[in-house]
Amino acid sequence: MQSQITEFANILINNMFKVKKGETVAITVDIGSKPEIVEALAKATQDVGGLPLLMWIPKAEKDSQAGMKDWPSEALTAALCKVDVWIEANSVVLLYSDIWETAMRDNKKLRYLIIADSSITSLHRVFTGFEIETLKQLLSEVTKMAKASKKVHITSDNGTDVSYDVDLNYAFDYDDGDFSMPKFGTAPGFVNIVPKLSSMNGTIVFDHLQHTSLNSNVTFTMKEGLIIEVSGGEEAHQFKSYLEAFKDKNMYKISHNMLGLNPKVRELTHELVEDERIWGGVDFGFGHTSPMDMPPLGQEAVSHFDGVVVNTTIYFDDIKITDKGNVCHKDLKLLADKLLNN
Repeated sequence: MQSQITEFANILINNMFKVKKGETVAITVDIGSKPEIVEALAKATQDVGGLPLLMWIPKAEKDSQAGMKDWPSEALTAALCKVDVWIEANSVVLLYSDIWETAMRDNKKLRYLIIADSSITSLHRVFTGFEIETLKQLLSEVTKMAKASKKVHITSDNGTDVSYDVDLNYAFDYDDGDFSMPKFGTAPGFVNIVPKLSSMNGTIVFDHLQHTSLNSNVTFTMKEGLIIEVSGGEEAHQFKSYLEAFKDKNMYKISHNMLGLNPKVRELTHELVEDERIWGGVDFGFGHTSPMDMPPLGQEAVSHFDGVVVNTTIYFDDIKITDKGNVCHKDLKLLADKLLNN
């Protein structure tokens, strides 16, 4: 276990962030963080001459903007606007809160990554054991193909059948493990698309939905970008109550769609950061959308949640990209095979 922690920390700080001597690396933590991972990141930073800054914050009741009342927002925002790197290792996340939005907007040099409370076994799988350059090539090609299309259509044998229109005014981004330049970084191995407003229609049957138990199979019926029905038995009833408690209609709106392509993530572990990147699967996010992703104003909501569908067939217009979880397009298959057989 310790060897995995050390390898992950060294690869992240040295190979991915490429931290330089004198750079300040902020690591935000709360009582739910894993101290052995935080300590390894701090040590790896110090070993290359960087300056680790560990900031212990209260564990909020809820993620994102809903947690603002629990955090020392003024002091925390001021610090994060001055650092070079910010690794968010707190278990209840600041992501999409006013603190996060301000730091990302005003700190032009900031390289940010969220790992939240992921286990070391998950982090080791997601961040190690692949060639960054090959993954970059694959994700770049998929992004180009997505931008050239007008519609994305996603199906799965679990009953998922949903589509949406592409809007070139919105963000198309991917993370390949290169965090050496200013960016909003998340774990590598996906292409992220922000659907055109009011364009998503169809059915999503989740293999993993945040805030539900394992294998819940909760189903969303989508109409014009909005969840109009949640079905699937007792789990669905509980999730309806979860959504209603926010008293925010924008929590029912689609935020983004991530296409999972991390070659080391091949099955669900029910650690969300990992599952979102499962090879040949997709993630759907709902609620808050940053103005960075949906300019100029974003989509304001008090929080954000995600769900995952595995083994998907993905079409860009009528062009099939994946078939039941396998990359099948001729211009992508060679890169995919190289990553999978590394």
